[in-house]
Amino acid sequence: MPETQRLYEQIAQQLAISIASGKYEVGQRLPSERDLAQAFKVSRPTIREAMIALELDGLVEVRLGSGVYVVNVTPPAGETVAADIGPFELLEARRAIEGEACALAAARITDEQIEELARLVAEMRVENEHDVVRSEDADRRFHELIAQATQNSAMISAVSTLWDARMRSPQNRSLSTKVRASGVKPRIDEHTAILKALRKRDPDAARNAMRDHLTRVIDALLKATEVEEMERARAQIAEQRKRYARPG
Repeated sequence: MPETQRLYEQIAQQLAISIASGKYEVGQRLPSERDLAQAFKVSRPTIREAMIALELDGLVEVRLGSGVYVVNVTPPAGETVAADIGPFELLEARRAIEGEACALAAARITDEQIEELARLVAEMRVENEHDVVRSEDADRRFHELIAQATQNSAMISAVSTLWDARMRSPQNRSLSTKVRASGVKPRIDEHTAILKALRKRDPDAARNAMRDHLTRVIDALLKATEVEEMERARAQIAEQRKRYARPG
C-alpha cells in the first residue's frame, strides 16, 4: 500500500488543510476525539495517530486532560515530518503476527530458549525499577527470541521488521516518549503468562497469551495518552449542576 494511503495520514492532511484555511484558528480547540472519529468514520486510535502527526508537524499542542489545540497555521519547520507506520496500526499487526509466532514457537521452542526467556523476564522486572529504556530493550529481545523459536526465517524477519519500524517511525517514537513519561513500563505479569504457556508447549494458550498482552498494550497506550478526561469531568459536573438547579 502506498505511504500516501495511510489512513491516519489522510486525516491529518485534511485537518491541516482545515487549519490552514482558518476553519480552526490558533488557540482554538479541535473537536473531541469521539466527534472526529464519527466525522471521519474511523476508530479513535486512528484519530490519535493523526493527532500525533499534527503535533510532530508543530500545528497542534496536545494538552493531557484538556484537548488538542491549534498552535500554528503552517508547520514552523516549513515542511511536514515524514509519515511512517502509526503506533496503533503497528500494534494491530504485531498482535496478529506475534500471536501466530507464539503459537508456532510453543511447538518448537527448546528448553534453553525457555530459560533465556525467563532470564529476560527477570531482567525486565529489575530494570523497571531502574531504567525503563533497558527494560524495553529486554522486552524486544523477549519477543524476538520467541520469533526465533519458531525456526521459520520468514516469521523471524516479519517480527524483527515490526520492531525495527517501532524504533524508526517518528510517530511511534513520539508516542513512546509520552507513555514512558506517564509511567508505562513492560508488564511483568503478561510476559510471565506468555512464558507459562510456552513452558507447557500449548500453542492455543501461547497464542492467546500473546494476543492478550498486545491488546492490553494498546489499551494502556490509549489510556496514557487520553487528552479529554478533564473535559468529560467538567461536562458531568455541569450536567449535575443543571439537574440539582431544577425546581423540585
